[in-house]
Amino acid sequence: QVQLVESGGGLVPAGGSLRLSCAASTRSFDNYSMAWFRQAPGKERELVAAISRGGGGTAYVDSVMYRFTISRDNVKNAMYLQMNKLKPDDTAVYYCAASGRVVVVTSGLSEADFASWGQGTQVTVSS
Repeated sequence: QVQLVESGGGLVPAGGSLRLSCAASTRSFDNYSMAWFRQAPGKERELVAAISRGGGGTAYVDSVMYRFTISRDNVKNAMYLQMNKLKPDDTAVYYCAASGRVVVVTSGLSEADFASWGQGTQVTVSS
């Protein structure tokens, strides 16, 4: 399993931006497809974005398309989520996740596809 640590969350006004980071402790980071999930109070955890092992494939949930950008740096063993034009509905705990099994990333991926999880970072968007 991969140890994952998120950072970069915080409080931001609507329309603002945040950049989340996920640091991975593994010697073979490029063997893992990665993803960001989020969970708002009272709601189920949902996929936000995913990125393939080499970074060439990405997928987004419709609600964040064209506002969020997922990326990774396989030299630094890190993944990022650039979030722009934030809305109050984006308020949630954001988790990074790793999968050694997923090869092709799609917006249909679920929690069950990912074996390793970080502890989460809170993102709060004020109206």
